[in-house]
Amino acid sequence: MLSRDQAMALLKEHNSEQNLINHALESEAVMHGLARKLGKDEELWGITGLLHDLDYATTKTNEARHGLDSAALIGDGLPAEALDAIKRHACEMNGSDDPSTDFDFALRCGETVTGMVHAGALVRPTRIEGMKPKSLKKKMKDKAFAASVNRDCIRECEKIGLELGEFLQIAIAAVTEIAPEVGLAAE
Repeated sequence: MLSRDQAMALLKEHNSEQNLINHALESEAVMHGLARKLGKDEELWGITGLLHDLDYATTKTNEARHGLDSAALIGDGLPAEALDAIKRHACEMNGSDDPSTDFDFALRCGETVTGMVHAGALVRPTRIEGMKPKSLKKKMKDKAFAASVNRDCIRECEKIGLELGEFLQIAIAAVTEIAPEVGLAAE
């Protein structure tokens, strides 16, 4: 399996935009938090979160390849279950199998919630500091707020046994740990 340093080098080789790197770091953090909560392999889940959009720079105009090309670029660097989760996180676009495992659903809801957390933090005077799940739930009801974030995908947290508020708390706590790295620390 790829080490964290190798995964980070691979990410930076294929993604030069800071917003994509921030999304990858936030996804890694959330996947660590979910793995911890669910008793799964934190290192594996974290690296999978870090690399899930590895191909985004080259597939944003060819969504049918999104996730598939990431898995191909990673090759034998991650186990099959991780590569499957990467493919399935974008199954609606790439035609891969529907998500079926905790890993699949965790990656789908875990990487998606980062958009809501990040956007929510940017409109707060204290950024992510002090953010509560209740405020994110309210923002989720406003379809105009972070309009591109798929709320149904976030709600897939229930498929891994987590109520929405608990899931949002895990995501907020995870991203708070890396807030300075991703521009979400209080100024």
